Amino acid sequence: MKLFCGNATPELAQRIADRLYISLGDATVDRFSDGEVCVQINENVRGSDVFIIQSTCAPTNDNLMELVVMIDALRRASAGRITAVIPYFGYARQDRRVRSARVPITAKVVADFLSNVGVDRVLTVDLHAEQIQGFFDVPVDNVFGSPVLLEDILARDLKDPVVVSPDIGGVVRARAIAKLLDDTDIAIIDKRRPRANVSQVMHLIGDVEGRDCIIVDDMIDTGGTLCKAAEALKERGAKRVFAYATHPVFSGSALKNITESVIDEIIVTDSIPLTKEIAATGKVSVLTLSGMLAEAIRRISNEESISAMFEH
Repeated sequence: MKLFCGNATPELAQRIADRLYISLGDATVDRFSDGEVCVQINENVRGSDVFIIQSTCAPTNDNLMELVVMIDALRRASAGRITAVIPYFGYARQDRRVRSARVPITAKVVADFLSNVGVDRVLTVDLHAEQIQGFFDVPVDNVFGSPVLLEDILARDLKDPVVVSPDIGGVVRARAIAKLLDDTDIAIIDKRRPRANVSQVMHLIGDVEGRDCIIVDDMIDTGGTLCKAAEALKERGAKRVFAYATHPVFSGSALKNITESVIDEIIVTDSIPLTKEIAATGKVSVLTLSGMLAEAIRRISNEESISAMFEH
């Protein structure tokens, strides 16, 4: 087994390597003077079971091209099997064409890109939409970040906790977490826009008064919806509000939203590195996916079951 990484998530890659008691492979991933990606594999990989650890987070196009060019370099170096380990899969939010809108399905485009360049398998975490697995022509293991988040939730001294879905679409995720927390209650934020040009109204379904609220989501982008949800919970008497998400995208106005929010703490994973500015807010804590991903990589390499990791 050999592990390589690009420039997207080198710290996570090193943690995974440490967990597996191996060294990261020797590769040069740089840029030519005109900005094109330059990759060179500096060790023998012929016949090896190779894993490339690379999130396709911002700068998304650069990180995606690094991954693709690394796959091609390893394929041409006669690697036996190449698995792309993509903790955060970018371009996942355009996973369908809305009615007759003239828009691309970029999740499918990227899936085809990776499949056609020669990857044999993909390992990713909490895809934005599970059907994206079907866009690939190679096997995809979409593992859950919830065990990592759940471990942190259980370690906290929470008072009469309630799991909150920030929208209707996240109810299944919230219910799954609640079930693992001794079937605790769930609450739902129902965002409604009464009519055109009128601000969204946050309707809360469920009782949160005097209780610790756990908002769960797959990702946090600008954080606008999350912060408004936290305000609605506090207005309804919530004691504390904790937000858990696997992927800390934190784009656009995220820094301003987080700084000004009433959320007590935001807990994310290292699928995407935090910027210095976000880390400096003091409101964001990071959990590592390294243990879970290292175990998944070990199982793939040994031809063992991935689903068995999540059987309770």
